[in-house]
Order: sequence, then structure tokens, then C-alpha cells
Amino acid sequence: MSRNSSSQSHPGTVLSPVITPFGADLAPDAEHFVRHCRWLMSNGVGLAIFGTNSEANSLSVAERQSLLERLVEADIDTSRLMPGTGCCAIADSVVLTRHAVEQGVGGVLMLPPFYYKGVSEEGLYRFYAEVIERVGDNRLRLYLYHIPPVAQVPITLALIERLMAQYPEVIAGVKDSGGDWHYTQAMIDAFTPAGFRVYAGSERFLLPTLRAGGAGCISATANVNARAIAALGETWQQADTNDQQQALNRIRDIFESVPMIPALKAATAHYSGDAIWNRLRPPLVELDDTQREHLLSSLSAAGFDMPGLST
Repeated sequence: MSRNSSSQSHPGTVLSPVITPFGADLAPDAEHFVRHCRWLMSNGVGLAIFGTNSEANSLSVAERQSLLERLVEADIDTSRLMPGTGCCAIADSVVLTRHAVEQGVGGVLMLPPFYYKGVSEEGLYRFYAEVIERVGDNRLRLYLYHIPPVAQVPITLALIERLMAQYPEVIAGVKDSGGDWHYTQAMIDAFTPAGFRVYAGSERFLLPTLRAGGAGCISATANVNARAIAALGETWQQADTNDQQQALNRIRDIFESVPMIPALKAATAHYSGDAIWNRLRPPLVELDDTQREHLLSSLSAAGFDMPGLST
């Protein structure tokens, strides 16, 4: 049963691909997960759970379903959720997508099938169409996930146009993690007049995205710098927003100076005082001592904090 307590028609301006806590047995820790999601939402950030920085592709279908259900049981506003449901197998994507829609989520974020490289636009179209048709639910709002640096399977403008023409009520937007502002702007120019919502994949592009007519950002560092990123999303038309953007970029630079996912977890562990957040699922590993010291000393020198985060 959905516990959708919001009247908004989309998950928000700034979303976080929520990091996933693991216990000593490497099982997801639902209690810590719910607590972190509450902290993010209290800081104005929506929840793109099961994204890249969530280690989603290290989670099973059942684990993702269970964690989402725990959020629903905790009365998290499901309209602010955008779970990742894209898998290499059509059947897995259908199961996750149908389950998410049944929980009343604001949308789902779907990777292309990413194992086979060099696949055709026709093949990608058939994949997304098959998932949409099998889910068969008019509540589905699907956000495409363009992340060629990782998936190496791009979402092209032609593919978006074709999917929007066939499924105008379903294809809701895109997360663009390609890192190419000109491509982001091309998507905004081509598709936002039809209500398509373009999210940049980093807060580095938050201000230009909003100024160009895009929706906002879905950013790894929204896990840790939530309030500041959300603040720019709320005040982007004010006079000091260039300074706000530069301040966000400085923090982003620090996190990008070491491997990102273990850095997010190391910072969360440090500022919460809870070592569980240091743990990753193999093949990912934690920061080494030198990397951790560099990260934490750089954050301290920048005056960074995560207020309200505690065990």
C-alpha cells in the first residue's frame, strides 16, 4: 500500500543516490538505511535509492525490494522516491519496476541493459518498450539513466524521441551522468517543452541546468552535502547563486580526489560516529589510510560538516 503523502507530481529538484549500509555479514542494514534516508529528506533531498553510488548492482532483486518496503513501512513519503530498477535482464527490471510502482514511488530510474556493448538503438528501444508493456501500469513514470562513463551504453537523443513518441505518459525524464554539458543542454532544449525532466548527474551542473530549464540534479554528494545542494536548488534565482555553486564545486572536488563511493561512506562514518558506514560490498573496498586522511583533513579545512547526522 502506498503511503504517498505529497501532492507533487515529481520527486523534487535535488535527489541523492542513497548509499547502502552493510552489516558484518554484508547484508544491507535496513535500520541505518531508513535513518540516513530520513536525514536526507530532513535536509530537502529526495531519494534516488538503488543508484550507482548505492552499490545497486551489488544488490539482489529481493534485497532492493526489501529495503524499499522498509522505507514504506517507516512512512517515508514515497512520492520523493526514485528507485533504480534497471538490470541487464528484462524480467528483473520488470519485477523491480512493478514492485516500485505498487509502492507509489514518484518515478523509477532505469539503466539501459549494460553488459553487451555497442548495441543498437533498436535493441535499446525494444528493451525499454518490453519493460513498459510488461509492467502495464499507467502510474509508471520512467526516468532514463544516461551514464556512458560506467555503462558504456548511451541514451541517445533519437532513442529518447522515439520512446517519448510511443509512451508520452510514461517517459518522464532522464538522469544525465555523461558529464558533457552540451549534451545535457541538447536534451533540455529538445524535450523539456513536452514536460520531460532533465536531471544533471552532478551538482556541478545544477545551476546551469536550472537556468536552462532543466529539473535539477541527482548527485552522489547529495548524500553528504545535502543541505547546501538543496539550498541552491531552492534559491537558484537569487543573486548569490554563482557563489553557492562555486562552494558546492569545492566540496565536490574534495570527494572526487579519492574513489567516490568509499569516500561518501567514510565521510558518513566519520560525521555520524558509526563505523558501519565504512563497509562496502566487494568488489568495492574502503579507502586506504592515506586516502581517508586526505579526505577528512581536506573536508575539515573546508569547514565541512553533516549537522544532525548521528547514530
